[in-house]
Amino acid sequence: MLESILSTSTDLTAANFILLAGVSLLLGFLSALVYMYRNTYTKGFVVTLVLLPVVVQTVIILVSGNLGAGVAVAGTFSLVRFRSVPGGAREIAAIFAAMALGLATGMGYIGLAFLLFAAIAAASMLLLTMRFGEQDANHRRLRVTMPEDLDYNEVFDDVFAEYTTKTELKKVRTTNLGSMFELHYDLILRDPAQEKRFLDELRTRNGNLNILLSRTPGNSDEL
Repeated sequence: MLESILSTSTDLTAANFILLAGVSLLLGFLSALVYMYRNTYTKGFVVTLVLLPVVVQTVIILVSGNLGAGVAVAGTFSLVRFRSVPGGAREIAAIFAAMALGLATGMGYIGLAFLLFAAIAAASMLLLTMRFGEQDANHRRLRVTMPEDLDYNEVFDDVFAEYTTKTELKKVRTTNLGSMFELHYDLILRDPAQEKRFLDELRTRNGNLNILLSRTPGNSDEL
């Protein structure tokens, strides 16, 4: 079941190539469906996931046993990195999984490719269903601008104690030519229904300067 159908170079026939290409396209399509599960996506990316295994499979077949061709292909693929935009962790994982499937089918290991896909798909969907690694729904990011003459170490302590269960000052920087501070907090609200009152309390302490309260972005998972 886990043996390669391409044990020798003479095993590559038109029928075997079509079989491997069909398996690669099928696994790519199934991989795209798994990626689309509980995720935002673009049409171009999921189409790429469908096609990537068969492309990698074809490359592996073409360079099999040819060291010079393998080095040339590796150099060509390295250029793709400099023409691509940064992706999220799940996108990168999906690309690597599709490439692994293409590598397996390119070497003729059809059974191994299906087992690999089943393991990745099952683990991915299980972890997403369990909401593994998700942060508290009340988690927020707060950015407060305040005059330089206020002591930011204590001015908001009682407000945070009343409206949050956890607050951490992540970053402080000066703005407006050093005349103001910009404070960045990670916090967990005690009661989301009190969000407006929380902001009003902050406004009375910072002189009604800019305040930004935002949810933690769901896709801030870059590697």
